[in-house]
Amino acid sequence: MIYQQKTGCAALIRPIKFYHDNIGIDIHEADLAITNYVKRRLAPFRLAPEQNLIMLLLWQSEGVTQNEIADSLGKDKAGVARMILSLESKGYVKRIVPSCDRRTVQIFLTPEGQALKDRVLPVLDEIKREISAGIGEDRFALVRSTLSAILANVERASRQ
Repeated sequence: MIYQQKTGCAALIRPIKFYHDNIGIDIHEADLAITNYVKRRLAPFRLAPEQNLIMLLLWQSEGVTQNEIADSLGKDKAGVARMILSLESKGYVKRIVPSCDRRTVQIFLTPEGQALKDRVLPVLDEIKREISAGIGEDRFALVRSTLSAILANVERASRQ
């Protein structure tokens, strides 16, 4: 136990934990820590973590639509549209409306967006190495399968 001298009185300092065995909070804390770390590491590239996900999709396949991006990421279409506008203002992507379907907007990388790949991917690889240090692939596979089971349980409970 830690004591702190406070206005002439010794006060016991103990961490406050208001929850007990709550996996949702554990997952949330891990997600926040990883997201904040990724955000700091991507800051030099002017990329937010969610914008980075869009860039990863485009580095795999250009010409996808905003709706396809939203569906792939499980994000709302309006939020994805805002992220794409931001990426466009940074010079990383361009939006093209095909003449055959004016309701659709396809997203393509600019030369700057394509060149960014060679700078960002090594940082993402380094992040993966750092956050997985000392954790074997078998443990990561177990985490992934456990999270998949939790998601399936939540979806099933949500339908009831």
